[in-house]
Amino acid sequence: MLAAIFTSVPAAEYPAAPPKPNGPLDFTLRSIEGKDYPLAQHAGQVLLIVNVASKCGFTGQYAGLQGLYTKHQAAGLVVLGLPANDFMWQEPGKDSDIATFCSRTYGVTFPMMAKTTVKGGDITPLYAWLTEKSPFPGAVSWNFNKFLIGRNGQVKARFGSRTAPEDAELTTAIERELAAKP
Repeated sequence: MLAAIFTSVPAAEYPAAPPKPNGPLDFTLRSIEGKDYPLAQHAGQVLLIVNVASKCGFTGQYAGLQGLYTKHQAAGLVVLGLPANDFMWQEPGKDSDIATFCSRTYGVTFPMMAKTTVKGGDITPLYAWLTEKSPFPGAVSWNFNKFLIGRNGQVKARFGSRTAPEDAELTTAIERELAAKP
């Protein structure tokens, strides 16, 4: 009688488990305009992923990030700004406020994402992967930490808040990745 109750379902009828992310390009974020933003669209490009904040001592780095983007965009660099309110409440505004501030104050034209969480229990999956599974693990220490993703989709370097966008170590790493073949 139990055999009649417990019938087997062929494995092909079960939905496949989502694949585990192998790199940052496997994630989809939400743009500051509220649309899905799959990082896979940047395959073959170089990404600089930066957690940003509008009321931080490092906020002036927006100008340098825009400068990097302007200078290297045609060669394949994409700077991604991810606003986060994780450090001393330095990004308190709504997404629309952040977008307006970045555009008006720093002329930001690089892609900005919706406000996210880069540490703690509500950490966004991308940052959980970057800080736990990448070759450069460790918690994000403050605003304006930078992860450099090569053309091959792998994390190539990580830079702290004190590394300005104009810093020779960062610009050399970006230029090396831009010169690499995908």
